[in-house]
Formats: sequence, structure tokens, C-alpha cells
Amino acid sequence: MFKGLGQLGDMAKMMKSAQELQTKMAQMQEDLANLTVTGESGAGLVKATATAKGELVGLDIDPSIFNGEDKEVVEDLILAAIKDAQIKAGEKAQAEMAALTESMGLPKDIKLPF
Repeated sequence: MFKGLGQLGDMAKMMKSAQELQTKMAQMQEDLANLTVTGESGAGLVKATATAKGELVGLDIDPSIFNGEDKEVVEDLILAAIKDAQIKAGEKAQAEMAALTESMGLPKDIKLPF
């Protein structure tokens, strides 16, 4: 009649693991906001820096590309650098998530809703 009570220990262990995962996920989110990546375009003439969460935090443009006739080229280089930074931010976030899940004994390619 009380067969399920023997598994309460397993449930408690699972709840503890879930709380630990939640704590580590919150810490990882904070860490991602502090990690930065830099995307480049135009052989380094334009550099965009973003957090690993994808927030753009810096833009460095070599003054040699400022020429009124090349406005569209400069705009394209800026967009390309930003996109590169965003891609690198996504890759960094995925790598950090994989490391976290793997350290907890979960498959590193697990998709969590965080």
C-alpha cells in the first residue's frame, strides 16, 4: 500500500539537484553579462564588443575608413562587426551552458528553458 514511500529519498535528491541547477543557472546568467566577445569586420577596421548575452557594449572604428564617399561601406562594416559579435556571444553562451550541464551530470547538449 505504501510502496511509493521508498522513493521519497530519490525525490528529495532530485529536488536538491533542481535547486542546485537553478542556483548555478542564475550565477551563469550573471557571468554571461560580464563575459565579453569581440566581432570584427574589414580586417579589423571595425570591432564590436558584446556581452556573452548579446548586448552590444562597445564599437571601435578605425578612423581611416571615414570618407564621405564610402558611407555605405562603413555602415556595412559596422553591421557585419555587430553580427559577428552576436554570433560569438551566442557561441560563448552555449559553451558556458554545456559546461554547466555537463558538470552536473546532464547531457551537454540538453536544451533547458533558461
